[in-house]
Amino acid sequence: MPAQPSRIDAEPLESEPAALRADARQNRDRILDAAREAFATRGLDVPMAAIARRAGVGVATLYRRFPSRESLVTEVFSDQMQTCASVVDDALLDPDPWHAFRVTIEKVCEMQVADQGFTAAFLTAFPDAIDYERVRECAELGLAEVVRRAKEAGRLRADFDLADVILLLKANQGIAAEPGEVARAGSRRLVAYLLESFRAEHAGPLPPAPPLKLDHVYGPAGAMRRGPSDAR
Repeated sequence: MPAQPSRIDAEPLESEPAALRADARQNRDRILDAAREAFATRGLDVPMAAIARRAGVGVATLYRRFPSRESLVTEVFSDQMQTCASVVDDALLDPDPWHAFRVTIEKVCEMQVADQGFTAAFLTAFPDAIDYERVRECAELGLAEVVRRAKEAGRLRADFDLADVILLLKANQGIAAEPGEVARAGSRRLVAYLLESFRAEHAGPLPPAPPLKLDHVYGPAGAMRRGPSDAR
């Protein structure tokens, strides 16, 4: 892979023959399908060359369609990003603050186990992807409001911090790496344990919360960028 990927436009020119345009669309669809499968099972650090091989295209073809890993991740998970954000939106409409909080935590952890790639995409900072950042920021603000309401209702312990959500996700991340039903069953049990400890009636003294934010689970997008070695 060249050190500086080609930034040729992702779509062929309108003057190109229809057959060539159709072939380009097929290549693009194969790349997206291959990336979706690879990200789900191996996370976002899968080498771009491995995705190209899985799609049955050359690395140069992949980079013509998607000049950077960020652009590929953004396209692969655009629909799921909105779905994930809607979990928080639904919670804000729930009249029961504790139920809203509990279901939000359960659904987010279920998604983390079901698709490591998507959860990583949602929690990773993409500075150049404006829509991603907007959705992430809205989700984080919405989650903070869900937490506030649960506290105000006297159901969530008063010292609960948003950093505690990050601790939960980091713990669940380890379980998500286990195979199939082991991961699903382990995650459900972990979440049930922790939700019980989050209840106000079970509150006891705790050490201070660490200064964690959402992108501390997977880190900034820049950490995923690779040089020539990404071609492996």
